[in-house]
Amino acid sequence: MERTFNALLIRELGPGSGYRRPTQTLAARVTPGSPALEVMTDLRRTTPATIRAQAPLAGANQFMITRGVRLLLVVDEREDVLGVITATDILGERPMLVATERGMRRDELTVADIMIPAEQVEVIALPDVAAARVGHVLETLRRAGRQHALVVDFDEIPSSRPLAPPARRAMVRGIFSLSQIARQLGVSVATGGEVARTFSEIEAAIR
Repeated sequence: MERTFNALLIRELGPGSGYRRPTQTLAARVTPGSPALEVMTDLRRTTPATIRAQAPLAGANQFMITRGVRLLLVVDEREDVLGVITATDILGERPMLVATERGMRRDELTVADIMIPAEQVEVIALPDVAAARVGHVLETLRRAGRQHALVVDFDEIPSSRPLAPPARRAMVRGIFSLSQIARQLGVSVATGGEVARTFSEIEAAIR
């Protein structure tokens, strides 16, 4: 049966227009006993900030400031994750040490020179997070001495060999940020503060 489709009304966009971005509504306040998922940035609903490995290091820092984040996923042209880079990596002493070691100027460094390669990035599996509480996440970050943790789930890739089990490909599903958790706990911490100091402020506030 033949169907008739009418064209949709077309309008002009007009000056001053914006565009929609993925949004995730996080719980306004949490406690250490709240579900861990309430403090996880879910990448199914929020687009992560990414950068290419060949980008200048100074540009990465400016991009973080623009996006209001302190961690970038480093990806290639196929969107495969090559590693991560954080504000601590950029603003700490590592860039100067690497530049000195390689006989380069600091402004010649790229993200690839400073990033943590994917094979060295420690992650948490989503099923473990689903059963955890905010306190578990805080203790995990405290023991690791880090501001961030990545959460992964897995895609199954069918094998090309008969009867062979499918391969598993890790997919970054979420990000935990210590500063975000502090905000949701109602704790005011200095931006870019040391991990130990941030934890001491959190512990003092929730006791």
